[in-house]
Amino acid sequence: MRATVLSFFVSMLLGVNSSAQFGESQFGNTFGGGQAGAAGPATKAKLLLSHDTAKPGTTITVGIELKMDKGWHTYWLNPGAAGIPTSVEWTLPKGITAGEIQWPVPEKFLSLDSTGYGYHDETVLLVPLTIAADAPLGQAEISGKVGWLECAKQCVPRDQEVSIKFALGQAAKESASAAVLKQWRQNLPKPSEAKSSAKAWWGGEAVEDERKLVIEFDLGEAKEDADFFSLPYEPFELSPESKVSVTAEGRVRVEKTVMIFEGDWPGEVAGLLVFHLKDRDKTSAVEVKLPIAADANSPALTAGTTTEPAATGGSTAETPQQSFGLMLFYAFLGGIILNIMPCVLPVISLKILGFVKQSQESPARVRLLGLLYGAGVLVSFLILAGIVIGVKSAGGLAGWGMQMSNPQFVVLLTILVTLVALNLFGLFEVTLGSVGLAAGSVASKEGAGGAFFNGVLATILATPCTAPFLAPALGFAFSQSSGVIVLMFIAVAVGLALPYVVLSWNPKWLRFLPKPGPWMEKFKIAMGFPMLGTAMWLFMLTYEYYGDRILWFGIFLTLLAMALWVFGEFFQRGTRRKGLALAMAGLMTLGGVVFGLEGQLQWRNPIDPNSKSAGVLQDFPGGIKWHTWSPEAVAAAQKNGQPVLVDFTAKWCVTCIANKKTSIDIESVRAVMADKNIKAFRADYTRRPDHITRELTKWNRAGVPLVLVYSPDTTVQTQMLPEVLTPGIVLDALGKASG
Repeated sequence: MRATVLSFFVSMLLGVNSSAQFGESQFGNTFGGGQAGAAGPATKAKLLLSHDTAKPGTTITVGIELKMDKGWHTYWLNPGAAGIPTSVEWTLPKGITAGEIQWPVPEKFLSLDSTGYGYHDETVLLVPLTIAADAPLGQAEISGKVGWLECAKQCVPRDQEVSIKFALGQAAKESASAAVLKQWRQNLPKPSEAKSSAKAWWGGEAVEDERKLVIEFDLGEAKEDADFFSLPYEPFELSPESKVSVTAEGRVRVEKTVMIFEGDWPGEVAGLLVFHLKDRDKTSAVEVKLPIAADANSPALTAGTTTEPAATGGSTAETPQQSFGLMLFYAFLGGIILNIMPCVLPVISLKILGFVKQSQESPARVRLLGLLYGAGVLVSFLILAGIVIGVKSAGGLAGWGMQMSNPQFVVLLTILVTLVALNLFGLFEVTLGSVGLAAGSVASKEGAGGAFFNGVLATILATPCTAPFLAPALGFAFSQSSGVIVLMFIAVAVGLALPYVVLSWNPKWLRFLPKPGPWMEKFKIAMGFPMLGTAMWLFMLTYEYYGDRILWFGIFLTLLAMALWVFGEFFQRGTRRKGLALAMAGLMTLGGVVFGLEGQLQWRNPIDPNSKSAGVLQDFPGGIKWHTWSPEAVAAAQKNGQPVLVDFTAKWCVTCIANKKTSIDIESVRAVMADKNIKAFRADYTRRPDHITRELTKWNRAGVPLVLVYSPDTTVQTQMLPEVLTPGIVLDALGKASG
């Protein structure tokens, strides 16, 4: 930025004609010479809010709208050879914090002697506003001082005070500007696809403080022009001017000059791959962080890369080319393996009980129930696919198991699983219509609704888990079109349901199961304990969202259990005073909801995730010292000569917890980490923060777990470990990184 600022002040002092300097965009937009701004600003600023009413504990969006007179333009985050990026100084109410500006894809302004990046006519800069859970309800006002540089025949720095009011309440309500902000969100750069073919290398030796950098990537059939817009840097700078050509293989090659101010030549470069879409007056861009190789024939470095992550299994080999057919097979295989993952085991116990009951029924009914179970799984996965597509279409970041980052969903799921456990223990029975069945298919005989419900429950409990083969398949799916996402989710659903559907269509296999009898009642009660264990795990997970307030959630669950016991014992199985029993059960449930859930737990208002302190964490005395993950912290540790282990995890991820307990935070691994001075970082995905979602996407992962091991030597490829770990896999990776 030093050269940029210097160039800008020189142009201001010499009276450079800015309409000539920035007369034509690389992508065909012409900027006429606007009149000088003597009569007043040529740019008007205004705030837009995504919500008229926002709930505490959520994040909304404020847009900084800049409308420019014809011929005038303002600047991007990296303004180029001359210019100043737009900025804002916020004045915010207590409990509201503003994030960084999210910049739409800029245009490139060309002239004979310089280049800049910015916007003409109109732009909207997006800023996330995080509202604390304890923010006071009522009217709120946000204001700020927006500063920008507007240029036409001359450049004039301007600023304007802006403000907007909205309400803080219990129910969110979108504003009339929500659609506009969603449209501008579509103009933001997209995260890099993990399979991106972009590469960067030095084009020769340095000449004093300058060196040529070459960036090459696929153009694609739907695009006709492309370029690379670099992000601003302090110790070095990329020239805005580019020499763009197309190779014989149809790849775009961009040559730029790197000017260094201090220190060593950079090992990576970040910016936007910018494309002009054919037949559309629109540009699109992809964010990348490219490792810089020594020359065109050298393998690319991978520290902090977003392009070619290492293969699974701890290998340091290059990732093979992904094909749709292979990923579809991986999704199907991963769905089958999900059946033996810890998340789904409680449902398996229910299916075993169901098969025992079905062993004496007609083959036609057994097949029907098997198909209904499969239908429950399939419908649930189609709903999940629709949610993912909706989130992506709205410009959000979708991930596997993302519903588990919603505190209210976890509370409701805990209640549901507790109800199933209490039903298995025999406290009450559930009847749907004229068919008698218990929740979770555990009444005297399994009904059609119970079979379908089991499929839904299996899907809900499966999503906090991942499995071998499933992670790369989902990572591939989440970067593809809507149709591919649907097909991949169908493949997972078929894999998850297939073992039970196949068994139901071969009733002869059921003869190996014991005959129904009194033992089944005891077995049913025994199966309640795995389900109760699942409920306890979910209950502990709510601590992440509500802190010490979960005591009141426990009181609510206790009142609910008492109410269901009264309901089952004195209403369903009783013979006298059924009305009184029903009233008592209703009052206890109502009291638990009003006093426990709403009044004390305040389940609609989880605690602010930013209220927790960062720094060094230990899960138990003597355990691994975990540091809060960031790309910059990893790079600093590498620069300090330390190997690095990064654990992308979440408290709702059962596979993550199992990996940590059995293979990561164990004595042998801790000893090696201490001996080799290996630094450990934790990327907590429990609340699904966007910056971790983007990082997972770069590594072709739709969710957690993901464990990376970096060598302090940035020429050594980063190791990406498999989803299910063993101590040997972890120790081997640490040995390679520190060897």
